[in-house]
Amino acid sequence: MDISQMPLNALRAFEASARLGSFTRAGLELRVTQTAISHQVKGLEDTLGVTLFERLPRGLALTDEGIALVPVLTDAFRRMSATLSQLEEGNFQEILTVGVVATFATGWLLRRLHGFRRLHPSVDLRVKTNNNRADMLADGLDWFIRFGDGAWHGTEAQPLLGAPLSPVCAPALRERLRRPADLVHEQLLRSYRIDEWSLWFRAAGIAAPKLRGWMFDSSLTLVEAAAQGAGVALVPVAMFADPIAAGRVVQPFAIEVPAGTYWLTRLKSRSETSSMQAFRRWLVAEIGGA
Repeated sequence: MDISQMPLNALRAFEASARLGSFTRAGLELRVTQTAISHQVKGLEDTLGVTLFERLPRGLALTDEGIALVPVLTDAFRRMSATLSQLEEGNFQEILTVGVVATFATGWLLRRLHGFRRLHPSVDLRVKTNNNRADMLADGLDWFIRFGDGAWHGTEAQPLLGAPLSPVCAPALRERLRRPADLVHEQLLRSYRIDEWSLWFRAAGIAAPKLRGWMFDSSLTLVEAAAQGAGVALVPVAMFADPIAAGRVVQPFAIEVPAGTYWLTRLKSRSETSSMQAFRRWLVAEIGGA
């Protein structure tokens, strides 16, 4: 089908209706009537020869065809809006939005970003941090640097860095940790990945104790809790070189266990722009030279 023949208003009407879940709310956003939105969507369905919505008594439900079309349109309209705004301001820069798990952002990325800016001054880089969970489409992410096994639905993933885990604790607590078995008697701080301590104790050749107590959704808060004497945290120590070098926390044992990798991910439906390609090449080169 020739894209130049597609009705732009109908595409906007469909995208808004899908995003808002209602012809009425879409009409309010686009400043037309609910009837006009309904007619535009019906015309689009007729043009495409498919049904995009199931009309239900209490609202709308996307069909499989509608689900496939929504992310493409949402991304396209977001990018058009951003580009037009920059053109109006007379200072064009290509916007690049990168989501990053906070541990990787503070432990590795931020200190190096000046290098990317120096090489690519025309890229308007925007960084969003989170705790490894994000809706890439809803958050408008071009890239998402996350931790895990590389298997996320609908995404392409490129491995960046391994992140072996090892215990860290406050210096005062270190004095009573003579051997790994001593950890059995300490407060072990946990992340939401509940099998990590079991993996570490197995690597140390020790039966894992029953874990109780505090749980955190971020390695940053785990390390801060450990630094304040709340217990022993199991974290990717390579991301915490600064607090270890400063003596805020110490690594009592050299045993490290692989538990995942940092990955550079993008939606499969998202084609790489020139700024995305520039960031990927820069990031891979920085990791190779680290």
